[in-house]
Amino acid sequence: MNSLALLLSVLILSFILTSIAIVPFIDLLYKLKFLRAQQDTRDAFGVLTPIFNKFHEKKAGVPVGGGLLVIGIVSTLFALLIPLIQKFGIVVTTNYSDVQSEINILFFTFLSFGVLGLYDDIKKFFKFKSSGFFGLRMKHKLILEILLGSIISWMLYNNLGISILHIPFIGTFELGVLYVPFATFTIVAFANAVNITDGLDGLASGTLMISLFGLWFLSSKILDVPLAIFLALLIGSLISFLYFNVFPARLFMGDVGSLAFGATLAVIGLLLGKTIALVVIGFIFVFEIFTSLVQLISKKFFKKKLFPAAPFHLSLQRYGWEEPKIVQRAWLVQIMLTLFGVWLAVL
Repeated sequence: MNSLALLLSVLILSFILTSIAIVPFIDLLYKLKFLRAQQDTRDAFGVLTPIFNKFHEKKAGVPVGGGLLVIGIVSTLFALLIPLIQKFGIVVTTNYSDVQSEINILFFTFLSFGVLGLYDDIKKFFKFKSSGFFGLRMKHKLILEILLGSIISWMLYNNLGISILHIPFIGTFELGVLYVPFATFTIVAFANAVNITDGLDGLASGTLMISLFGLWFLSSKILDVPLAIFLALLIGSLISFLYFNVFPARLFMGDVGSLAFGATLAVIGLLLGKTIALVVIGFIFVFEIFTSLVQLISKKFFKKKLFPAAPFHLSLQRYGWEEPKIVQRAWLVQIMLTLFGVWLAVL
């Protein structure tokens, strides 16, 4: 079996298994009452956003936590497939001498940020008070994200020897140990960026799926088998999830998904050594968190809003755009951003 056939088989397998499991999983979420609350008025920065309820009050009661199913299926298949293909004599090629370290970094990122996101979801579902372990505030959550990001960045730097930044048309720069804070910032920023973008039905999951296709192409081009297989599994599972996440959504990914997927997106870009291309491919996520951050700073220090609402997709709703229109046009923009980012990466 050639490599393309193998990767497509893996993607289809992930899609089929997720499709089989997703309806019973939705029923389970209903039984566990993992549902969107009537009032969910705080964004990823912990800032009150009552305008969100104005446009999304009808979504109360929809199950949240689809990201947990995706994480479970992708992680299980990834753990089984790598040893299996080696057993059948398929050479697991990679850009790095330590294949196991690359696999460990992917697992650790995916699972650790997923656990942190799951905690955040559980806190909302069961309305734990802001005290004690279950009452970690936004600043404490950010500290945990930075801690996890730092561990992952150190593994990238120490275990795999990644320490350079390539800027197309300019050159390659050796960052040395400064690569660790740089990578940490990238991971934490993308984790929160995807989290903030996940506000409309199919917006985050659809744009994420398209961006992952671009990174999948790059990983296949350099014959990084573990990365290509992981991406095939994630894309296949996301396609199935997206079927239930498009408007009107029957399932939301939750913080368990958005934090895990955002951090993993960043780590994949770092593993490929294509950070600038990653910023282009993930520009919608970057722009969404940028508008939220600028709005927060403007309100705090200048007592006025720069946008009608933040993140930017809420501004578009405020202007009268229908939710499906915003999402579908975001997908079209994402297709072009992904093509442009891949073009930059292969220069």
